[in-house]
Parts: sequence; structure tokens; C-alpha cells
Amino acid sequence: MSDNPIVFIDSGVGGLPYLKMAKQSLPEKNFVYVADNKNFPYGEKHSLELKKIIIKLIQNIVEKIDPGLIVIACNTASVVALSTLRDKFGIPFVGVVPAIKPAGEYSGNGNIGLLATRKTVEDPYTDKLIKNFASGCNVKKYAGIDLVEFVEKKYLTSSEEEILKVVSDASGFFLDNRIDSLVLGCTHFVYLVDYFKQTLGSSVDIIDSREGVVNQIIRLIKNDKLLSATKNKDVFYMTGSQAEKSNYIKFAEEFNLLWGGNL
Repeated sequence: MSDNPIVFIDSGVGGLPYLKMAKQSLPEKNFVYVADNKNFPYGEKHSLELKKIIIKLIQNIVEKIDPGLIVIACNTASVVALSTLRDKFGIPFVGVVPAIKPAGEYSGNGNIGLLATRKTVEDPYTDKLIKNFASGCNVKKYAGIDLVEFVEKKYLTSSEEEILKVVSDASGFFLDNRIDSLVLGCTHFVYLVDYFKQTLGSSVDIIDSREGVVNQIIRLIKNDKLLSATKNKDVFYMTGSQAEKSNYIKFAEEFNLLWGGNL
């Protein structure tokens, strides 16, 4: 088990900033990233369909990579499938869920913004998080459907001006609602943190779940002693069309990952 990698999965590149933080905290570990671009985007799929997609993907990863731990680096997939995956597969999983709890704890005026996919915005699990951890707050939800597509397809080739224009609608919605904290409830949106800081101003705290996810990985590794005996080059795989290959190779290079091709 000592060389079994930690695998991160997402519908595309959203989980890469999470992987980057994990690599910084655990430089001795082996990592694999899988962009399931064949099924991008997850956030617009029916829950039952998405659950089947995730289970099939994990089965393929288990057979071909033999991971020691899998991070479901997608809020939507975690909300829909995490409990099923833990029941079905005999390996540890770490999920990503909207960071409602810290937002509820630290919100000054009680007005919280949640930027997520349509699926996460509408899912009862999100309402449960709000009820349990931010019941005294006013949570304003915004489904950033276009933002997911933009990060996936155009982020690396867009100018600062173009990115600021893309985030303007969401920023305007949250400014109108006078939020004092913004929860990024989709991993793709972490790429846009600096641009939301510019458009929302310094009075709004922007919160994501990277630190919590990495801390949970560390706890599980410590418990299961999943330490690497040999450090290998970390690898990026995709699942979909070769027509999208060049975009994903650029992301792999950006995050210092070896290109592995199709899984």
C-alpha cells in the first residue's frame, strides 16, 4: 500500500488547485489527477445519472491505478455520490462540500453568498448544511453555470479584462445583496478568487474548502500510514475526446503534472 497514489477526480480542471495545496503539504506523496471531461459538466446532470457516472469512473481508477485514497474534488459529485462510494469501495474517500460552516461562524452581518453549480444550489444537502451551520444567516445562492464552462475552456487563454467581465454578473448579484462572505461551492471557482476580490472589495471574505480537504487527507494518511516509499512524477489523465487534449496538456503543465493521456 505504501506507493498507492492519492487520486483527485473532477469533471475537468476544478480540482487542480486542491491537488496543488495537497502536494505542498505532502510533497513525499504520489498524486494522480483525473479530469472526467467525457462527462463535463457534472453540475447539469440528474443525480441518478451522475451517480452512475462516478461509480463507473471510480471502478476504472481502482482497476488501473490502485489508489490508496480518492479525493472527489467536486462539490456536486461529493453531494450526490460520496456516501455511496464509501459503501461500495474499500478505500478511503475525501469529499468536497460547500464551506457553509466556516462562513456561518465568521459572517459579520449574517449575509452569506453561495456561488455553486445549479445541482449544488438546488440539492437538499445544501439546504441541510445551511440549516445545521448557518441557520441564523441569510444565504443568497447563485448558480454560476457559465463560470464553470469559462474556467474549463477559456481561463488559460483569457485576459484579466475578459475574466473580470465574466465574473461581473455574479459579483453584481452578491453586491446587491450586501454579503460579507462568499462561499465558493464549486472547485472551478477557486481559479477566480482574485477576480472576485477585485469586484467585491476587501469587506467580503471569500471562503473555499481547500484547507479543510487537505487537513482531512492528512488525518486519513496518518491513521492508515499511507506514506510513499518512492516519490514518482505526479500524473494528469483525461477521459474524453482527443480534440480537447491541448487545453488539458496546458493545465497539466501549469500544475507541474506529467501528461498521462486518456485513462
